[in-house]
Amino acid sequence: MLKRITTLIATLTLTGCVLVPGSNINPDEYATDAGSNWFEVNRGVWFPGLRGVAGGQDTEQDRETVQQQVDIRAITPNLIAEQAQLSSLANAQVTAAMPAALQQEIANYEYYVERGDMLHITVYDHPELTNPSGSNNNNIQNSGITVENDGTIYYPYIGKVPVAGKTVDQIREAIAVPLAEFITAPQVSVRVIAYNAKRAYVTGQVNDPGPQSITNVPMTVLDAIARAGGLADNANWHEVLLSRNGAETRLSVYEMLNNGRLGQNMLLQHGDVLHVPVVGQRLIYVLGELNRVNTLPVGNMSMSLTEALTRSGGLNQVTSNAEGIFVIRPNAPEDDKLATVYQLNVKNAVSFAVGTQFMLQPSDIVYVTTAPVTRWNRVLSQVLPSLNALITAERVGGL
Repeated sequence: MLKRITTLIATLTLTGCVLVPGSNINPDEYATDAGSNWFEVNRGVWFPGLRGVAGGQDTEQDRETVQQQVDIRAITPNLIAEQAQLSSLANAQVTAAMPAALQQEIANYEYYVERGDMLHITVYDHPELTNPSGSNNNNIQNSGITVENDGTIYYPYIGKVPVAGKTVDQIREAIAVPLAEFITAPQVSVRVIAYNAKRAYVTGQVNDPGPQSITNVPMTVLDAIARAGGLADNANWHEVLLSRNGAETRLSVYEMLNNGRLGQNMLLQHGDVLHVPVVGQRLIYVLGELNRVNTLPVGNMSMSLTEALTRSGGLNQVTSNAEGIFVIRPNAPEDDKLATVYQLNVKNAVSFAVGTQFMLQPSDIVYVTTAPVTRWNRVLSQVLPSLNALITAERVGGL
């Protein structure tokens, strides 16, 4: 998607084609009655085709094309309230604290020894069994016993002991019982000194990617990211991918860390792959009559429309039309309409404040036009073929 959008924007920059609406339109061609501007003539109606307009208006074909392929909505306090309600409903589905099931899973967690792990076995008052090799007692690794490929260890007096798939308590019992035939009431302690058998992998945009050993301390998604040095500057906090047994689960580290929603903070298992993608896949494009055309990453933050405009240097005071700020947002594949076009009038401070509450989404295209509203259906009807091709290609690529 990113490559397609970047290529399309580059093409438009070179050719001046219509996907940047209004960039090739001279507002003077649409002058209205003397002493009034086009917005007043249209009685404050934002969207072309809704009421009669003076000179240079859209054609019926333009209006039909737009109505068939896009939804157009004004950014108003009512829309902000509606989106806030939908966001609350979505957040309600993600537990805002560590769920009881995860708490119980952590409380009951036990490590099961596997092939390759190294054990240290102590038999109190019997140093010859604690360190049967007679090696340097100051180095505990030298007295460790590695679990063999057949899942057993060899121990003095009792021979081979199956230990794979058992906890340290079970292994202690498996050694103490037969050892009692040779030693009176043996006091045995078993612990793992090298966890070599089980790993999860943290890849992508973290400061120290690589394998993370699964140990006797339970490791969650956030634990693994912390052990990997934390998220890198260009990490995508919203779409972390957990691969387990061929299935993929998308997680939002942003929600976990910033909103305390820990329902996604899963306990990692052997073989899990936790991938943090680059933020480059989550961009907002700010185009048109601004002081600086911009591409804004939104990997670890939420961004409002007003903030996006501000970070792009604000509106061009000479060429921009403050009543024509648009956000083009592709709809879901199953939606009948191709996209939704949101529109904001920042002629007054109140409307600008509304923009601070309209939150943008990745792949949104923010555009500030010079074109009067009486021409917007025509401009949109010219944009739609390119937009349709772009979104269709993305949907096919995601199949």
